[in-house]
Amino acid sequence: MMKSAKLFSAALSGCLALSLAFAPAALAEENAANTASKTDMINEVMQYLEYYNIEGVDQDTLIRGAIDGMISTLDDPYSSYFNSEEAAEFEHSVDLEYVGIGIMLMYTPTELYIEEVMPGSPAEQAGLKRGDTILKVDGIPYAQMEGDELAGAAGTKVTLLVQRSGSNKTFIVTRNEINTDSVTSKVLGKNVAYIAISGFTEDADEDFTAELAKMRAAGMKSLVLDLRDNTGGYMDTAKNIAAQFIDNGVMLYTADSSGQLVPEMITGGSKIGVPVVVLTNEYTASASEALTGALRDNKLATIVGTRSYGKARIQSLLPMSNGDMLKLTTMKYLTPNKEDFNHIGLAPDIEIQGKAAQLVTALQIAGLQSITLTGDHHILDINGVAFAGNVGLLKQNNKVYASARVLAALTESDLAWDAKNKKVVLTTGAGKAFGFTLASKEAVSVNGETLIDLTAFKKKFPALSWSYNSAQNNLKLSIQ
Repeated sequence: MMKSAKLFSAALSGCLALSLAFAPAALAEENAANTASKTDMINEVMQYLEYYNIEGVDQDTLIRGAIDGMISTLDDPYSSYFNSEEAAEFEHSVDLEYVGIGIMLMYTPTELYIEEVMPGSPAEQAGLKRGDTILKVDGIPYAQMEGDELAGAAGTKVTLLVQRSGSNKTFIVTRNEINTDSVTSKVLGKNVAYIAISGFTEDADEDFTAELAKMRAAGMKSLVLDLRDNTGGYMDTAKNIAAQFIDNGVMLYTADSSGQLVPEMITGGSKIGVPVVVLTNEYTASASEALTGALRDNKLATIVGTRSYGKARIQSLLPMSNGDMLKLTTMKYLTPNKEDFNHIGLAPDIEIQGKAAQLVTALQIAGLQSITLTGDHHILDINGVAFAGNVGLLKQNNKVYASARVLAALTESDLAWDAKNKKVVLTTGAGKAFGFTLASKEAVSVNGETLIDLTAFKKKFPALSWSYNSAQNNLKLSIQ
């Protein structure tokens, strides 16, 4: 999708006009006659339906059905037709504007909890906190929820029954319009900067420039760029952000229906000048994949996480004469190395599963030497700074367990599962392997997640320090 559809739609119109101008007059007349004939056929069918159908039909419904039918023949999940109301809603979603209470939720097979509370949101004002477990929404238990219980119009109220520190509390929250920050930043240690881009809104490039300046002023010597869960947005916004990393070079290649590859060049940009680590996951899509591919292929970043979504197609927003909008795939794009990853995704340089483990790995690559994690099975702080994720805390049979993925990341070890012997194996950079079996209770498996007894882990990895606060049910993990 483009920030301004006019650039591409005008270019496409120009190409069409050019091709028609060189068409023989007789052929042009024949094409016009064929088009008129086919249009007459559509009108004829519509008249029959209106006149003879015993159920009764609405002309606007017929027209919308015909349009949707034409688009469906494209077999393109990214092309669609919006009426004026739908178009406005779509543009709001691209700009991260919606009506809600301002929380990010984490769904598990057994529970629903709040992973993040947006500053200044109705949820924060009502007293909700990250880590709260939502038991009921308007009296509906989690097991019976269909996923849209929090939705509603601005000004309406929603009642949440929440569990916090073993006690149940009720919160009444008023829904309101939410405008999510597209770019946020944090500093860890003395000079490791973290910037997250949640979407490529119209203003995200300006926001990124401002946050990057703040990080430079704070002494940034390396950067972790988090593009996880970023499903895209305006492509020229992504290009403007790429120009903060690339002084001169190819950002991507595009191709329209002709199939000819055209380089999208960055000129007059600036070199980032510091090591960069990019975080991706399966929801890193479209414009965020374009930025990832540009930084990777220009050898400006190491990619950490999981394979991205795989949407290497660009949509133009084409205004209709009646105020509606057609969102149409008009181009495909390839990375600077001419990789077409559509439906495939971009593979990371270092594959890591799990939010906390991905972040720890990225920070280590960025040069953060001293890392302290605190939290439980819902929340995560790294060196006192709040992040999405958790340490996977489990207290069972007088033993304290933590996520195997997190422990592997902290000790910079590779993680593997030995199915035959039912044990998790961590292999250090020096090639030394340590196993923790389910039979010995050194490891447990809960909801598909493997956790390791910290006492057993400490014996094999003495560099790890840990402590457990039973009063707060809080775990602290440190590696120096």
